Amino acid sequence: MAERPQRRTPTPKRATVLRGERITPHMVRVVLAVDPAAALDIGEYTDHYVKLLFPAEGETFPEPLDIEAIRRDQPRERWPRTRTYTVRSYDPGTREMALDFVVHGDEGVAGPWAARAQAGEVLYFSGPGGGYAPDPAADWHLLAGDESALPAIGAALDRLPADATAKVFIEVSGPEEEQKFDVGPGTEVVWLHRGTGQVGAALVDAVTALDFPAGRVHVFVHGEATFVRDLRRHLRLDRGIPREDLSISGYWRRGKDEDGWQSSKREWNAEVEREQEGAPAAS
Repeated sequence: MAERPQRRTPTPKRATVLRGERITPHMVRVVLAVDPAAALDIGEYTDHYVKLLFPAEGETFPEPLDIEAIRRDQPRERWPRTRTYTVRSYDPGTREMALDFVVHGDEGVAGPWAARAQAGEVLYFSGPGGGYAPDPAADWHLLAGDESALPAIGAALDRLPADATAKVFIEVSGPEEEQKFDVGPGTEVVWLHRGTGQVGAALVDAVTALDFPAGRVHVFVHGEATFVRDLRRHLRLDRGIPREDLSISGYWRRGKDEDGWQSSKREWNAEVEREQEGAPAAS
């Protein structure tokens, strides 16, 4: 039997920090200038994401960065750490890409980096990926998520036409974390304040209690995996929304860093799908 060819890791793209801005007490926006030599196809989706590469503690990246060489020659603990972030905005003319980071002090990898990022710093990334944009043919839109979904929700709201009908639920820790969006009169943005409550509990309550408008809905629900699972079950089984009208995924999971979550995400999603086998079609 012929050997399966090995997949080569895509060459990382290079970007340089232009500036950073604190949007809220716990949200920092970093604007990057993407290397003109890097092919970057951003614009089709509003949930475009990139995978940022951070050197292991005590390491620095060689220039130019060769991921294949690092993985071939270095032990795994010295490989780059990968963190996934949604593109909040991208200007193809200037090649400026904005990424929003949730920052909680020195916790994590990407957040502390974003809080301290200085103009001129180099950041490597791969991507973009993505798969959702508001369907203009839908009668109305439902968007729900926690802080991790805020950049994608914001990008989707920027894309919605002024006459769109949308119900938007965003859960944050408190009122100081709210952001302002320029939306049309048919778009209702509801901010839910978590306080000391469980992440996503208020979102589940709000969506399950919503009196759905008539017509076909296009749904975007992303954030912590547990509440995403609960809302997926509700939307598929109780509301009868077909899969093709749903963009639902866990961006993260309590108790796991991205490495741990990504290694178990496929199994988690398969288990959720098994739970929901036989979901009825929309009436």
